[in-house]
Amino acid sequence: MDKKYLAKIIASDNEGLQMISACSAGAKVKVSDIKYLASNKVFILSIMRTRIETDQEDKKINSICRFDFVDKVKSKNIDQKNEDLVLELIAIDYFKNKDDFEINLIFNNNAYIALTTETIEVRLEDQNEIKD
Repeated sequence: MDKKYLAKIIASDNEGLQMISACSAGAKVKVSDIKYLASNKVFILSIMRTRIETDQEDKKINSICRFDFVDKVKSKNIDQKNEDLVLELIAIDYFKNKDDFEINLIFNNNAYIALTTETIEVRLEDQNEIKD
């Protein structure tokens, strides 16, 4: 596996966030792989996504999606006790709320996670390809 195909996208604005959203659409996320490190203000999702940004279509890849400067996290319609539950990430969007941003991670089954953050600082970093 050639390292240069592992993507690393850093977003600090809407355009970057849209790109990460597009790359993550349809990704599978296990509830146990969603973590909020409140003391560091870091929110991390470990996702399994299909690589869309190269011409090798059906490559599945493990990626980490990391959000920094997150002050608050609230989730809806997600059973956090069910650690094996697999959610499908549909999109990531945001809106400005007074001085803060609210970044929404939208999942299937009407589930979502809202992150309150003072600035958009998101990175999507591929870890490794998943061998069939």
